[in-house]
Amino acid sequence: MIILKLFWSFFQIGMFSIGGGMAAIPLIQNQVVDLHNWLTLAEFTDLITIAEMTPGPIAINSATFVGIKIAGVPGAVVATLGCVLPSCLIVSLLAWVYFKYKEMTAIKGALSGLRPAVVALIASAEISIFAMAIWGEGGFSANPESINYISLVIFAVALFILQKWKPNPVFVMIASGVAGGAIYLLI
Repeated sequence: MIILKLFWSFFQIGMFSIGGGMAAIPLIQNQVVDLHNWLTLAEFTDLITIAEMTPGPIAINSATFVGIKIAGVPGAVVATLGCVLPSCLIVSLLAWVYFKYKEMTAIKGALSGLRPAVVALIASAEISIFAMAIWGEGGFSANPESINYISLVIFAVALFILQKWKPNPVFVMIASGVAGGAIYLLI
């Protein structure tokens, strides 16, 4: 039964994550944290960090990780298949429709209408992860004692470096991880 739940959960994620990996994050969170309690919010944040750093799409990496955690290798295969199958079917259908009707105003309008929704989904995911990193699992709090100032400083420095010198983000992520690990080991 858990195999079917994994397949169906990630099939839904694959079906409705329009706009790429970042847009899938709130859908993944809803399924694996909120609905099924397969992961805690802290584990979910770690999952997204690892899924972002490893090669491949976030949703597929997440499906594989959650599947292994919940049902071993068969769970990983089924969750990953559930995540990929809708995309394969939808992309095949859309490619056919697009090439046949690409000059129609309705098609152009539909694609333009999806852009703001995708931006909102990405912003929602980023705000949730930012709040988790700075305030912990409880989310935003007006209490200054609940702020993780180390995470806030690392975030601010990384953001400044990315904006000022535009280095490869992977190097900034690695440096942030090393800095955070070193600071937490010393404290």
